[in-house]
Amino acid sequence: MLKVADILKTKGNNIYAVLPNSSVYDALTFMCEKNIGALMIIEDGELKGIFSERDYARKVVLVNRTSRDTKINEIMTQKVITVTSTDSIDYCMERMSERKIRHLPVADNGKVIGIISIGDVVTAIIESQKETISYLHNYISQ
Repeated sequence: MLKVADILKTKGNNIYAVLPNSSVYDALTFMCEKNIGALMIIEDGELKGIFSERDYARKVVLVNRTSRDTKINEIMTQKVITVTSTDSIDYCMERMSERKIRHLPVADNGKVIGIISIGDVVTAIIESQKETISYLHNYISQ
């Protein structure tokens, strides 16, 4: 069974984060540079929140705030759902589906070690299914 650790081995454990007092504009600029859809908000090694493109659209653009004048801690999602490296990919998919979220920070023993996205989970599932199909094909062909 695939685990979160398997995704992180392939993807890497880059931790892209900003401080809570960062401006939304600076966070968006950073996200653009890294080509990512969400940032973790970490202060003193502690996960304080998560900020995504969805947060920007709903909590800045649609309420006429400006990204240069709005701080991340004003709009970030504070109740962050995390997973561990030993959690199964199926568990992650369930959490993402039920909560309608696209990113899950990965924390082991309270320390953030990475983040996975819905795209990472779907890719891992597809690759696993390809391997299973190939194995079955080879088994049947013998």
